[in-house]
Amino acid sequence: MKVLLAKNCGFCSGVRKAVDTALAVPPENTYVLGELIHNADVTERIAARGIRTVESPLEVPPGATLLIRSHGAGRSVFEQCAGRGIRVVDCTCPFVARTQRIVEQKSAEGKTVVIAGQKDHPEVIGLLGWCGGEAYVVSSEESDFSLFYDKNVVFVSQTTFSEQRFLKIAKILRKVCQKTVEIFKTICYTTIQRQKEAEQISSTCDAVLVLGGLNSANTNKLYEIASAHCKNVFRAENAGGFKYENFLFYERVGIIAGASTPDWQTQEVLNKMEGNNAEVQATTMKDVVEEIGKEERYKKGQIISARIVSATDEGVYVSASGKLEILLAKEELACDSYTREAYAEKVGEEIEVMVMEVTPKVKLSQKMLNKIREEDEQIKEIADGKEFTVVCTGFNKGGLTAELGSYPVFVPAKEIRSGYVKDLEKYTGKKLRLRVLEIRRERRKEIIASQRVILEEEKAAREEARAQKEAAFFESIHEGDIVEGKVERATNFGAFVSVNGFDCLAHISDLSWTSVKNVTDVLELGKRYEFKVLKVDREGKKVSIGYKQLQPQPWDLAAEKYAEGDVVHGKVVRIVPFGAFVELEKGVDGLVHVSQITHEWLENPTDALKIGEEVDAKILAFNPEERKITLSIKALQPRPEQEPRPERRERPERRNNEGEEHPRARKNNKRGASPEEEDEYREWNESSSFSTSISELLGNEDENK
Repeated sequence: MKVLLAKNCGFCSGVRKAVDTALAVPPENTYVLGELIHNADVTERIAARGIRTVESPLEVPPGATLLIRSHGAGRSVFEQCAGRGIRVVDCTCPFVARTQRIVEQKSAEGKTVVIAGQKDHPEVIGLLGWCGGEAYVVSSEESDFSLFYDKNVVFVSQTTFSEQRFLKIAKILRKVCQKTVEIFKTICYTTIQRQKEAEQISSTCDAVLVLGGLNSANTNKLYEIASAHCKNVFRAENAGGFKYENFLFYERVGIIAGASTPDWQTQEVLNKMEGNNAEVQATTMKDVVEEIGKEERYKKGQIISARIVSATDEGVYVSASGKLEILLAKEELACDSYTREAYAEKVGEEIEVMVMEVTPKVKLSQKMLNKIREEDEQIKEIADGKEFTVVCTGFNKGGLTAELGSYPVFVPAKEIRSGYVKDLEKYTGKKLRLRVLEIRRERRKEIIASQRVILEEEKAAREEARAQKEAAFFESIHEGDIVEGKVERATNFGAFVSVNGFDCLAHISDLSWTSVKNVTDVLELGKRYEFKVLKVDREGKKVSIGYKQLQPQPWDLAAEKYAEGDVVHGKVVRIVPFGAFVELEKGVDGLVHVSQITHEWLENPTDALKIGEEVDAKILAFNPEERKITLSIKALQPRPEQEPRPERRERPERRNNEGEEHPRARKNNKRGASPEEEDEYREWNESSSFSTSISELLGNEDENK
């Protein structure tokens, strides 16, 4: 007789966790809710430690510890324990816990939950306990599906349910339901592997032994599958129930064990067969694992799909084939921070990983796979013309070098910027903005890129934008417009003012009605003012503006400040032969005739006044239209006692005996006054008025030159 032992024998990871916990937890005042697993021998071992089995949290005294079996429990169980102060040790299988989370979430969204399984199974009862809305259990394709015609359905399964039956029910639901159907294949991956293996073994053996608890759903499912492919299928709960004589006349016998069957029970059966000289092909679980390892071959760089089996402090164990479990180190997981608790909830999920090493042992990485995929996506975008940045790491005689992920990057010297670049070293460590010219993948990966094309495009865009802005500006501005502008900079000839982003010139002569030496005497840099547009040169792209044109002239306000008879204070700013000009304020001057300076006779105004001297005077005459003010200083001085006026002397001859002109005559003639006019100036009296403007004086002087 030859015996073929199934490779997937013994506890699954969920059952192993529950049993290990029950055998390690302090038994004092500890209880377990129902059978921890469906195996009588294991249940007896747990009871032998002093751990009692109860059917409800109400049987557990407050303060005690309650183990939740691998099948899980409903929400109400946890709520009752919390209300009674019972400490819970949750041994729910991670695959079952995942299904619980699915039905809880989808039920909260208003979906109708449909569970494929046995209605009275503890796992299914626990799943129903997490549903807040409609929930149904179907056990076969013969069930009534008309209830789901107009419902949004979420379809899950008991973790030990038949995969073939699950797929058939899912197909029916898709046909019947007129609304949405969400399908979650929540069958444990080890269950699927055991069921497939049961089919293979029963198809090739003359007889099959199915070993495991008689009330174990997954073991019963294995028996059902084996019976469909082999006529001689026997059940045994343990070695005590195994009868060798049932297999005595069969040449090839297969042994299948359920997920709740411990390794030592399988070993006891194998020992019994060996005692009867049976040729066993795989006698221990270690041999099975080694045999699986020989069958699984990986290549470096290979991408594989794997399912998370368990979580440890070092990382998670994954299985790519449902057989060998490989450690995926926490450093190689694509997560910011790893915690065992967080990944324990992910047990059962499928992930993709990359094979990094195959010797001396297989090393996997999820992080590297994600990095390579991100890089591939980035390279694809770059190939389509997307701009990218790198830091220059060096240079050679031809250009600059850098790296983008696993790709070397080369920027030819002519592609760095417009014009010749002599010093390449200065770019080392600097950030480069690039656009791809070529991506080489044939012999070795390399990106040839250019920064120049980006800079030239941006320059062209700026020039185009500037041209459009200027065109819009000159389209909108006209002579005589009042505009607002910001004083940007000052020069010795005027101020440049930004008006809607365009520089306009305010000449220094157009800043004030009075003389200005510096722009900052009138305008403050950085401040905004209103200006009047004086001239627009559209061809030359120039605009002249003025500030003083919006300000009142000093003479415009003089009529409000001065009147005849007023006494004013001012400063002598100019002296001419016939008098002195006194500045009353910036831009407003008055004339004090030489005869109005003092009661005494003056040959020249400089005999009594000097430039810069401050004086008080009385306004004798005021003509704002002609911008003339006649002043008198002597009007404010006491009049001297009247003396007899000397007889008028004869005017001396203008020429001497030799016919030469008298020096005094020459002096008077220099200012353009005739002897008769000079007498008129000298015969000034208080009832007379005389006034002239600076412009008139300057004009007369220009004519005499």
